[in-house]
Formats: sequence, structure tokens, C-alpha cells
Amino acid sequence: MDCETKSDFVMNMVFFRIYTFSVKIVSFCYEALPLVGNKAPDFEAEAVFDQEFIKVKRSDYIGKKYVILFFYPLDFTFVCPTEITAFSDRYAEFEKINTEILGVSVDSVFSHLAWVQTDRKSGGLGDLNYPLVSDVNQVNCENF
Repeated sequence: MDCETKSDFVMNMVFFRIYTFSVKIVSFCYEALPLVGNKAPDFEAEAVFDQEFIKVKRSDYIGKKYVILFFYPLDFTFVCPTEITAFSDRYAEFEKINTEILGVSVDSVFSHLAWVQTDRKSGGLGDLNYPLVSDVNQVNCENF
């Protein structure tokens, strides 16, 4: 097998594996995902805000505020800190339009606390203007 054919073969195998994995994820999650226009599931979870542990409930915001609920993979990764801190840096703008922000990952509140206690220059988030919610048992990740 020449290099070009071998490269095509490897790329096709990678694509096949990614495609197969994606199909499994879609078929697994399709039934559980809420649809646009349907009521979002309620949840109660531990979170870190202002370097303290708090309880967060979606129902606390019903009729009071809009909520941006975003999920990210893991604390201390280089994938999401820019977006997570950008939400915090522009929090006042969201507050003006009566919107709360909640970030969610499968990390523990202890990991969240360590990440916000680490300054941005050292790979942390520093203080955020909104809570980071812990979903260790992955219930919220599956429900949304």
C-alpha cells in the first residue's frame, strides 16, 4: 500500500470511528434531549459561587430571570477557559437583560473551587460572576 492510499485508509478509519461514535451518542441521547419549546427539566445541584458552596435550582429562576445554562467538559482543561471567563467578564450585560448564567461540568465542587481559586495567568479562572454547577452523577448532562 503506497503512502497516499495508506493515508486515505487511515483517514477513512478515523472518520469511520468518529462517525460511528457520533451515531451511538445521537441514538443514545435523542430520546432524552429536551426539544425547543418544551419545558426544561428542573434540577437542584451543588455549585461554587464567590468561593463558597451553594445550592442551585432551576426552579428558583422561573418567572424571574432568563437562564443561560452551558456545559463544558472538565475543569483545568485548555478548551473552555476563554469562553467561561468571557461570560463572567460580560456578566453586567447579561444582568441588564435579566439573564443569569450557570456553567455546568461533571467535576466536583471541590475541583470547581480549586479552579476559581487559581488565577487566570496560572491556568485558572479566577473569581467568576456566576456559579459553576457540579454534575458528578451526570444527571443534568443527560437531561439536557
